[in-house]
Amino acid sequence: MQSRSPASRAGRPRSTAADAAILAATREALVELGWSRLTLGDVAIRAGVAKTTLYRRWAGKNELVVDAVAELFDELTLPDRGSLAEDIEGVVLQFAAILARPEARSGLMAVVAEATRDDALRERIRASIVERQKRLVLAGRARAQARGELPSEPDAREAARTVDLIFDMVAGAVVHRTLVSAEPADEEWVHGFTRVLLSGLAAAPDRGDREAP
Repeated sequence: MQSRSPASRAGRPRSTAADAAILAATREALVELGWSRLTLGDVAIRAGVAKTTLYRRWAGKNELVVDAVAELFDELTLPDRGSLAEDIEGVVLQFAAILARPEARSGLMAVVAEATRDDALRERIRASIVERQKRLVLAGRARAQARGELPSEPDAREAARTVDLIFDMVAGAVVHRTLVSAEPADEEWVHGFTRVLLSGLAAAPDRGDREAP
């Protein structure tokens, strides 16, 4: 018989308030203690819940931390700023601001490091963070197509590949810039990145990027 996930077990309904408190406590503990010292017992104390409450919801620390980080990225929105370039800049600036937060930085780097030797954890990251946030690419692409800024792609498989590429380029660039290079993804950098993303490396630079004669 297939075992059910914690969320599907019979019993009392899950408390939204308890879930929010647990995830917030997890992020707080990550910043103060780091991955190696964080325990479910410490999170339970900080959240004001019984340790058994955590185990009814999450199988272990890995799953808990991924969900705590994923909740931060759920704050991302797609602003309508009038053009594809402006929309991308708006999302990228939000993404960079989230990654600048200690709880996001600590949590994401910790789970990615652990996922290098844990296939189940890698899949949970993909499902809870990557696939969930592709909604922004889908929505932005559809909006740009409605404006006539991007061509339609009737082939569903090709469209899915395009969405994957866009997400990988944006997320990869911002994560590398902020967490690996430890450089700011400020408005100037975001503007340059967006120009290269949309125009390609061979495109002529903006007037403002050219040196004065």
